[in-house]
Amino acid sequence: MHEMGIAQQLVQIALDSIPKEIENPKVEKVNLKIGRLASVVEHSLAFCFEIITKDTPLETARLNIDFIPVMVHCRSCDHNWEVTGPVFKCQFCEDGDVEMITGREIEITSLELAD
Repeated sequence: MHEMGIAQQLVQIALDSIPKEIENPKVEKVNLKIGRLASVVEHSLAFCFEIITKDTPLETARLNIDFIPVMVHCRSCDHNWEVTGPVFKCQFCEDGDVEMITGREIEITSLELAD
């Protein structure tokens, strides 16, 4: 389960981003962007996150995940589109010279701290 490694990295990044001058910080929400091709199982990530955050400022934090579609760009005809199936060729000119724009990212977009 690679979600454990992802959760560990997310927790470390989140903890490192909390300003040091805040006394006893408590994170309420961790907002994430996860690409559809990142192969992340949401409930597995949430489970791992819950285990790893015990006794940290993130212990009661909720994960808010925005799943990002797979978007590609055709280098031949300059079109962009969302891929919804297994075929990675241009739906406009049918060329296979495409590059992925989005869909593999895993990133923290923000943390919401309790008052």
